[in-house]
Amino acid sequence: MFDLRPVGYVIGLLVAILGATMFLPLVADLIEGRGEWHVFLQSGLFSVLAGGLIALSCANGVREGLTIQQTFLLTTGVWVALPLFGAIPFVLGATELRFVDAFFEAMSGVTTTGSTVVTGLDDLPRGILLWRGILQWLGGIGIIVVAMVFLPELRVGGMQIFRSEAFETMGKILPRATAIAGQIATIYIGLTLACMFTYMALGMSFFDALVHALTTCSTGGFSNYDASFGTFSGPPEYAASVFMILAALPFVRYVQLINGHATPLFRDSQVRVFLTVIVVLVAGTTLVLTSIFPHHWEQAMRESLFNITSIISGTGFASVDYMRWGNFLIMMFFFIGLIGGCAGSTACSVKIFRYQLLFSSISVQIRRIRNPHGVFTPRFQGRPVGPDVLSSVISFFMFFVVSLGVLSVGLGMTGLDMITSISGAATALANIGPGLGDQIGPAGNFAGLNDTAKWMLSIGMLCGRLELMVVYAILTVKFWRA
Repeated sequence: MFDLRPVGYVIGLLVAILGATMFLPLVADLIEGRGEWHVFLQSGLFSVLAGGLIALSCANGVREGLTIQQTFLLTTGVWVALPLFGAIPFVLGATELRFVDAFFEAMSGVTTTGSTVVTGLDDLPRGILLWRGILQWLGGIGIIVVAMVFLPELRVGGMQIFRSEAFETMGKILPRATAIAGQIATIYIGLTLACMFTYMALGMSFFDALVHALTTCSTGGFSNYDASFGTFSGPPEYAASVFMILAALPFVRYVQLINGHATPLFRDSQVRVFLTVIVVLVAGTTLVLTSIFPHHWEQAMRESLFNITSIISGTGFASVDYMRWGNFLIMMFFFIGLIGGCAGSTACSVKIFRYQLLFSSISVQIRRIRNPHGVFTPRFQGRPVGPDVLSSVISFFMFFVVSLGVLSVGLGMTGLDMITSISGAATALANIGPGLGDQIGPAGNFAGLNDTAKWMLSIGMLCGRLELMVVYAILTVKFWRA
């Protein structure tokens, strides 16, 4: 049995930090004057105390590095503990959610999924609305650090291909995480502030601009309104599209950029492919909308750009009910949600680089069939790709497809219809936000689902955000025997 104290120490510290951030919505409630501030006072004090006690009790076991088993357990444990404590304000506050709903909402926030069970957002106290935004913002920066530090070290889903591209601090994993988090936080805060000021310049109130900046740059998708981003139709949609794209690009390139190295950003094949896919999809969707529906070309382009960017980045905002755009575009939205953004960003889903590696591998296999005596090697960004990376990527695809099938069947067994089951499973595993259909589509939410389905979707969001195999590994007997 390996030592759990280093894992408990880090989880305790992060829970205490989460509790400290609850005092920000407390201030928002005090300013609004609706008497809801005590919810965050109680929740914050409890979380800080509980997290502090956990950290203190495990402090004597802290050491410089973590074993592979401890790293797997830490990564999963953090994404379980934070929603548990993050759900407390939803239970005690004006939403008065049952625990299953509160945990679903908090898990959706921390994993930046954006699916919600809360209705009547327009009338909720500002503290709760700000808390939803904070959960997503913290989850966004957290997943960047996980993607740049932990997943490459754990060789999950082909992420090891980015080990040499991240940072030169290749020491122990905790010191490295601290160094990277500091640089990432600076860029992440700067991007969020730029987004907020842009929204304000385009007519949003300070509070709306703040919360939507938090959920845009985290590619989370929580909004202050039941109509989501449809409340801000017009120029804010263009601004949101730009910042969703920026948040879906590799943050390591931004670090290199501010250090005077702009070339890697423009030469990154992930970035080029991601932007090309968006341009092609927006152009095609705009043509369809202008030819079939009575859309002005600017409206068609704006709605196409915003909603496609929102889905492909996993943000989950919706400015219109695209379920009314016809079966072809509805199915397109389903599949582009399974593409995702770039590795090392706040975006979710499968990720562009895995498709690039898969297509490169397929291309090599076809060339080998045509020329059995030739020597061909899959390449990514001009470099040869080893068999261990390809094996990890193919394993990820297989795990994703199997998980999607199992979760879809499980949801169907709870009584949900086929479209809701399949799209619900996809939106949870890919951390997109809205699904398809009248119930969980862009014009609905997840409140009407049964409790079993909500628990299953919560687990799906956790597995999808941590690239599936991080969670699955700790469920094996050999993991605990190692």
